[in-house]
Amino acid sequence: MFDTPNREASVSQTDIKINARDVQVFYGDNHAIKDVSVDIEDKTVTAFIGPSGCGKSTFLRCLNRMNDTIDICRVEGTILLDGEDIYDKSVDPVQLRAKVGMVFQKPNPFPKSIYDNIAYGPRIHGLARNKAELDEIVEKSLRRGALWDEVKDRLHAPGTGLSGGQQQRLCIARAIATEPEVLLMDEPCSALDPIATAQVEELIDELKQNFSVVIVTHSMQQAARVSQKTAFFHLGNLVEYGETGQIFTKPNDPRTESYITGRIG
Repeated sequence: MFDTPNREASVSQTDIKINARDVQVFYGDNHAIKDVSVDIEDKTVTAFIGPSGCGKSTFLRCLNRMNDTIDICRVEGTILLDGEDIYDKSVDPVQLRAKVGMVFQKPNPFPKSIYDNIAYGPRIHGLARNKAELDEIVEKSLRRGALWDEVKDRLHAPGTGLSGGQQQRLCIARAIATEPEVLLMDEPCSALDPIATAQVEELIDELKQNFSVVIVTHSMQQAARVSQKTAFFHLGNLVEYGETGQIFTKPNDPRTESYITGRIG
């Protein structure tokens, strides 16, 4: 196991879900992420904040190998999930993404029914032996996604017919249907109105009971509301990482303070 300097003694190694060390990301000749090392705790909401283009989404996509889909992208360093190297050649990225789910900025339901949106992942991963088990997974996921009561009478209607906020909760329910251990969210509320945003934030707070949630957000207010840990990125560097309250009230680095007070960004 790697050294984990500058962590509170109260956090034992078993509480660490993701352990990243010396992560570098290159897009061709562009060095997008530089020497990022961070421990992400289990059953905690961790927010990545920073100006546009600072690398927070790029680093988030390293955590489920989403950058593998970009030809010119190269990732170096070590990222361990429960102590196992996710970039090891023996790791199947499809299986990894079942364990590390992802919700994107713009709601992107499949052009299928609400039911089939949720059932898709469990079907391809063989998580249900029969229709009754699949029905149970669909209901449980929609309940966890705080959507069941709104859609239970129209499960066979298209998911694309829902409102924007409902679509995003459908995408969250779809992501958790494969029973992931980590849920990555890349600005999940930026396309939503304030009421839908509040519903998704409430849902994120509930999800941390069962998942390690990592959220990229351009809204510092949102980071302050939903997260327990915050990482501040700037120009591809992880500048500061710690308890959310401490990052927002007593940051250690002047760059963090400048961002939080609106002087940069």
